[in-house]
Amino acid sequence: MRSQARVVVIGGGVVGVSTLYHLARKGWGADALLIEKGELTCGSTWHAAGLLPLFNMSYSVGQIHKHSVNLYQQLEAETGQDVGFRQVGNIRLAMSSERMDEYRQYAATARTIGVRVEFLQPDEVRGLWPLCNIDGLVGAIRHPDDGYIQPADLTQALARGARAKGAEIVRKTRVTAIERQGGDWLVKTTAGDIRCEHVVSATGSYARATGAMVGLDVPVLPVEHQFIVTEPHPEVVARHDAGLPEMGVLRESDGSWYLREERGGFILGPYEQGAPCCYLDGPADDVEYELFAEDLERLTPHIKAAMNRVPAFAEVGVKEVYNGAIPYTPDGSPIIGPAWGLPNFWLNEGHSFGITAAGGAGWQLAEWIVEGEPTIDMLGVEPRRFGDYATKGYLKAKNEEAYANVFTIHFPDEERSAARPLRTAPCYERLKAKRAVFGQKFGWERANWFAPEGMAAEDHWSFRRSRWFEPVGAECRHVQEHVGVLDMTAFAKCRVSGPGAAAFLDCLVANRLPTRDGRIALCHALNSRGGVHSEFTILREAADSFYLVSAGAWQRLDHDTLSKGLPDDGSVRFEPLTNATGVLVVAGPKSRTLLQRVSDADFGSAAFPWLSARPINIGLAQAVAMRVNFVGELGWELHHPMECQNLIFDALFEAGADLDLKPFGIRAMDSLRLEKSYRMVGTELSIEYAALESGLDRFVRLDKGDFIGRDALLAWRDRGFANALVTLEVGGAGDADALGNNPLFHNGELVGRATSGGYGYRLGQSLALGMVKPQLSAPGTALEIEILGERRPATVVPESPYDPGNERLRA
Repeated sequence: MRSQARVVVIGGGVVGVSTLYHLARKGWGADALLIEKGELTCGSTWHAAGLLPLFNMSYSVGQIHKHSVNLYQQLEAETGQDVGFRQVGNIRLAMSSERMDEYRQYAATARTIGVRVEFLQPDEVRGLWPLCNIDGLVGAIRHPDDGYIQPADLTQALARGARAKGAEIVRKTRVTAIERQGGDWLVKTTAGDIRCEHVVSATGSYARATGAMVGLDVPVLPVEHQFIVTEPHPEVVARHDAGLPEMGVLRESDGSWYLREERGGFILGPYEQGAPCCYLDGPADDVEYELFAEDLERLTPHIKAAMNRVPAFAEVGVKEVYNGAIPYTPDGSPIIGPAWGLPNFWLNEGHSFGITAAGGAGWQLAEWIVEGEPTIDMLGVEPRRFGDYATKGYLKAKNEEAYANVFTIHFPDEERSAARPLRTAPCYERLKAKRAVFGQKFGWERANWFAPEGMAAEDHWSFRRSRWFEPVGAECRHVQEHVGVLDMTAFAKCRVSGPGAAAFLDCLVANRLPTRDGRIALCHALNSRGGVHSEFTILREAADSFYLVSAGAWQRLDHDTLSKGLPDDGSVRFEPLTNATGVLVVAGPKSRTLLQRVSDADFGSAAFPWLSARPINIGLAQAVAMRVNFVGELGWELHHPMECQNLIFDALFEAGADLDLKPFGIRAMDSLRLEKSYRMVGTELSIEYAALESGLDRFVRLDKGDFIGRDALLAWRDRGFANALVTLEVGGAGDADALGNNPLFHNGELVGRATSGGYGYRLGQSLALGMVKPQLSAPGTALEIEILGERRPATVVPESPYDPGNERLRA
């Protein structure tokens, strides 16, 4: 084993070996080493049951899975080794109209990334799967290009490909410690030490133990998963003997199971309620392929459902029941990317569907390590999407919940209940008393909407307009006509200060920094290729002190980016403020009147113009009022010490009683921002789109001097942009609006996708934001948008269709 390498991959499962393979493809083979404590494998018992899982199908996850399928199809020709890929198709059954809506939305996302999906009638299902009982089905979808693969064969093929490109694989060697020494990593093993620049952790059930070696609390905890292998069935054997094609992978989502052929019999894989987390304190060092005692009682409902759907399954004996560990994260998606707080330490962990994602995960992580950036938006699998609130107890509750909900309908507005409430603002109980229905973001409880009297304060999820549609509309109209309060304590907040702070931030963001104390600028941090990485509202407190606010969901991502970029000379200091600072938004035409009643500050436009801030008093409390908001009405954000929040909240509602002050929630805010064409990170703002494609021209100052991504953005512009952000009015929306990831068409040709969508209550209009080919971005251009399987007219309109002159927010 060599003593030095450019990168060391720890873990010889399919995820780790895929990472090594892709690093070798990028030209790092001679400098890449993989260490595995046992033999290369994907677990001794695990198998693939479809490579394109519906679960949690986001744009980024979908692209990762698509690349995996493409890679596996090519790997055999490259390496000469059979990977056991059987392209038999994958059928998903539906027993309700809501399930079909889920499939329609999923198919729309799949279309935008080039994954084929076919819709089937029940009799077509029987034609493809003759042993299937179609009673109770309303339809199905099928991936004709999908199938299953043999994990051990795939892992060996990836290893052969990596070795052929110069990579080294060391087996039966255990990592005992990982230390930072002299700007490098020192990986200590039972076979000696290795010094390297980069470390990749791909250790499956050992993820937390590996992370602990470098001080990371990795948000991965395995869950027990069982599957059943049966004896052969005569009809399946007869089909094989007759040369008939193998029946595809069959999934009854409403029964929470999958089934496929296996050696003339069947494999049944249920996802049951009550499956426990395992290895709470980590697996033992000598554990390799541990199996747990079977628990058929947990599986009984799923076994009965499978027997009903496939009667032949009831006619065969059970050959084996397997129960082993599958790594999980709180939302069920893997974590792929850089670790927080550490240089050049990478995570490729938490793969509950390891085979499906391994190829794409290794591809993007190798891009990230070698080129400095991934090529697709990785926010859906970004390790820093979780914070330090993700304790072991939190992981146990959330990971068990994620496992149990693999096959449940994943509504766009779903909010799962486990491990909640966790983080609450002081005004939480006050909002709850006002009939708030909460969601969560980054562990924080946030009021999504408020139930009127006579309606249960319970959420209702749907792909169509939910029961909260009218109450949210009332909230929007109230903000337009009166005044409302929104709790935005979950915002990520920090201070960057010191003699080098201005220069540091000026290089980080594309906009000019505020040049006067008390002024505000909306600024975007680009990546090195010119896409948008982060969005910050920056308040200049002094020449050497800046207060930054960004999306709460990306607190760890944004703050880690800032911290890692600080100069080594100590000239810039970073101070996290999220947990110490609350935020209440006051918005609406009566907001000035309300604030004048609770403070002696002058809130007139001359004294307090748009995009300015100042310290104010509110009764006994102090706050910083910032004249900016995300709803397009006159208003202020009140940033205040967390311990004073209820003083401020009570003062506002006492003074605002005759102004009809009411709270409003996140769903109203989202509707209001669509009417203003306001962008969001992860939808309209992405590393996949150039900042200028996202319509940020007025926030990107190419003439201000150098900043991260400037030269790449100019080169991108010279090559020509492929996309342009547009605002769309959607016609004939009926009872459903765009949800995002909806295909956009022009003369029948796919020309883009919606990034966000919803209903604009102030305009009385269904709306969408989307990316289209630049030649189709002119106002008045007629397009079509697919919403739940139906194509509807969509017309490009000028940006900010509500109050385009910003007269209301500048009043």
